[in-house]
Amino acid sequence: MIKEFRLPDLGEGLTESEILSWKVGVGDTVTLNQVIAEVETAKAVVELPSPFAGVIKELHEQPGTVVEVGKPIVSFEVADDVGPAPSGAGGPAASVKDEAAGQAVGQDAGESAAGTPMREPNLVGYGAVVESTGRPARRPRTFPVAGPADTVSTAPLPAETQPAAVEHVEAAPEQPAGERPRSTPPVRKLAKDLGVDLARVTGTGPQGLITREDVQHFMDSRSSEPGRPGMPAADHAGVQAGGGGRETRTPIKGVRKFTAAAMVQSAFTAPHATEFLTVDVTPSMELLARLRDSREFAGVKLTPLTLAAKAVLIALRRNPALNSRWDEENQEIVTYNYVNLGIAAATPRGLTVPNIKDADSLSLVRLAEALAALADTARAGKTAPADLSGGTISITNIGVFGIDAGTPILNPGEAAILALGAVRRTPWEYRGDIALRQVMTLSLSFDHRLVDGEQGSRFLADVGALLADPAMVLTMV
Repeated sequence: MIKEFRLPDLGEGLTESEILSWKVGVGDTVTLNQVIAEVETAKAVVELPSPFAGVIKELHEQPGTVVEVGKPIVSFEVADDVGPAPSGAGGPAASVKDEAAGQAVGQDAGESAAGTPMREPNLVGYGAVVESTGRPARRPRTFPVAGPADTVSTAPLPAETQPAAVEHVEAAPEQPAGERPRSTPPVRKLAKDLGVDLARVTGTGPQGLITREDVQHFMDSRSSEPGRPGMPAADHAGVQAGGGGRETRTPIKGVRKFTAAAMVQSAFTAPHATEFLTVDVTPSMELLARLRDSREFAGVKLTPLTLAAKAVLIALRRNPALNSRWDEENQEIVTYNYVNLGIAAATPRGLTVPNIKDADSLSLVRLAEALAALADTARAGKTAPADLSGGTISITNIGVFGIDAGTPILNPGEAAILALGAVRRTPWEYRGDIALRQVMTLSLSFDHRLVDGEQGSRFLADVGALLADPAMVLTMV
């Protein structure tokens, strides 16, 4: 029996993912829950486990292809009595399953009792409703916080989809005048990214199908035209072959695409206000040195971010307005009685803001461990989608780049974000004299619908007081 595995909804309403790599090939025998592919959503890299035990018959999409939720990506040959894995099954991707998946497990695939098409359950969630024609229904998107530009991707361009796997091509033996050129979705996306009009490209595939090589050949011919500054053919996505030319074009996709969307959404939805406070943090730096030498913190990574995060958590108890969100639909202000602390993390695929759940309940040791684990996971690109949503307030540490201050943009749905500047030895007034002290600037941006100037100022002053004199915690808890 042949079973198709459709790209599942990996959570948070994401409608598409890019296949980064296949861990299996045609003819391979796989077991249930064996990792068969790595895919990149707009938020993270996720490992896809196999929902079946059987033999790989066909890989429908190539690495580098952006696939919509609900589209077939791989076919298996399985025993006749084998069904899809239940959505609640354990495995590498169990943490990103759709919580609603279990509601349909046990029902017959195909149609519900009412005769409407059913979504086939799989290990990590549901794909789109299977329909005879048309695109899968889109769900509202949620976006990660926007941030600074990242490095250009140098991943090789994928090979063209094999003709046997092409099933979404507009069927027509010839292309009448004015009809849309015949091509696959990945090729149309490549053409759009490179600024190529497919109507000007001659297809060399079956029945005139335009392939990826056709698009690249068209780009080669443009760049070789005398007097034309066109872009040379690319060996890598966004990187020019040979280093020549006057431009470099990088496809906007994945984390970068959603980061940009989040920046626009936040900047033009929430009225931002930013305040600054420069603080002598010498006592905090001295405290860090003592803690590093203590038995309790042996082997624990301690940084200025550790103490700043703890200061934020303590200051929020006195200033709860900064731990809230604006519910436009219900016309309510939602104040959280817990803190999911977001930490902006620069990764090879762009900026992400994973958060530490219930950070306010953690001791300083546990908070330091959570921060270290969060950073390691983010750098490895393994942050689970669940850890990238549900944040209530965020911190961005721009000081690691040697920056003193800035105006950070809010993570959509949050009331505030605090930027930590670099710690610098600076001449400073100290006990009636001038001395070299370790100084940091704090930059607080907040949603002025939720936070008044007084509330924002009091919160920032509390954080500054705790970093200037950690003993002040005795007056705040």
